[in-house]
Amino acid sequence: MTAPTPHEAYQATNRHYELPAELFGIYLDRRLKYSAGLYADEHTDLDQAQTDKLHFVARQLGLTGGERLLDIGCGWGSLILFMAQEYGCRVTGVTPSRPQAEYIRAQAEKTGVADLVTLELGAFTDVEVAGPFDAVTLLGSIVHMPNRTAVLRKVYGLLRHGGAMYLSESCFRDHAAYEEFSRRPGTRHVTEGIFGFADMVPLSVLVEAVESAGFSLTGLTDLTAHYHRTIEEWERRAEAARDRVELVAPGMSEPLVRYLRTANAGWGYTTKHYALGAMKSRMGPTEAP
Repeated sequence: MTAPTPHEAYQATNRHYELPAELFGIYLDRRLKYSAGLYADEHTDLDQAQTDKLHFVARQLGLTGGERLLDIGCGWGSLILFMAQEYGCRVTGVTPSRPQAEYIRAQAEKTGVADLVTLELGAFTDVEVAGPFDAVTLLGSIVHMPNRTAVLRKVYGLLRHGGAMYLSESCFRDHAAYEEFSRRPGTRHVTEGIFGFADMVPLSVLVEAVESAGFSLTGLTDLTAHYHRTIEEWERRAEAARDRVELVAPGMSEPLVRYLRTANAGWGYTTKHYALGAMKSRMGPTEAP
């Protein structure tokens, strides 16, 4: 099977992200952040874990306030709205989903940061974005893009010299797991049935693409246990609210719960979740760690 074009992948994936915000509000946190949280301890709830994760991203990028930040695949705007509100960043979000863009614009107006928020609607490979940026984030989005090296080269070109990139993604734990499990029915339900297109690969493949784009790697964090706990909470909420899911998105409760259970079953065995930091600098960081 040949890989889809970026436009074909964009169209296929968009089916999931065109679902109404009300659906995601049933099982996500109050910010509708659709990626791993960061749990400080056993008492941390989902909302706090997602807030802590956003601060973690800001630290990884070295944000101090007022930077220009690009978020590729910005979802329901949790990261860009947070960075605008908490750090005064001038943020640009790229989303393939018109409902997401409309939701983010409304939230930006509501929270008083509309003047700091710019949205670009479409596939990142197609949209024209005006750089340079101080920082770029891709939280769980590059998996939906067929040519990851081309995407990262475009990111590299949009960053200023010394700018930072934060990329987090779910990966097969090694090439053997990729070969064995990537085409199994459970995996295909997630990558094709839910998202339309997603190409989950081993971490080494992502690292190769980051290096090929010209970046210097600055850090790697294993967030597998944190994503496991995050999805565990999503599943609990979705399971408890199947009737509400059906009201908002008829026929979605079973595939949604199945997706969450499938995703959570493989953590540590076949799949991992990593946060990767990189810098646009041939020499890498100049300050001592």
